Amino acid sequence: MTTDLTVTAYFIYIPVALVLTWFVARNLFKNGLVYMRDIFNGREEIAVSTNQLFKTGFYLLNVGFALWILKMYQLENTQEMIEALSQKIGGFSIYLGVVLFVNLFMFFRGKKAARQNREATERRARMIPNAE
Repeated sequence: MTTDLTVTAYFIYIPVALVLTWFVARNLFKNGLVYMRDIFNGREEIAVSTNQLFKTGFYLLNVGFALWILKMYQLENTQEMIEALSQKIGGFSIYLGVVLFVNLFMFFRGKKAARQNREATERRARMIPNAE
């Protein structure tokens, strides 16, 4: 019975962790593409490519972490299984939230740096007299 509950918990945890990862990644990188376009000054190809690379890294990092914390010990009854699943899924959800906010922070930093570069370029352009 103990082994059956542990295996059942694995069969519940893995799909939930994968779906959570997919849902967060889909929303983050769909909306993050706007920031990438701004960071790369509208250069669509490099913005999309960079966004895809970040998405791939996000999947690898989060799926890897979800599998790394997979181990569940002897589950004696249904209550223990539910408690173990709530700890695993809850902890993984908190982790995903932290990773989401780190990514958002990086997007905002990139956007700020891109804006500062554009402003500096505009200032330099105004300082250089037109050669006529």
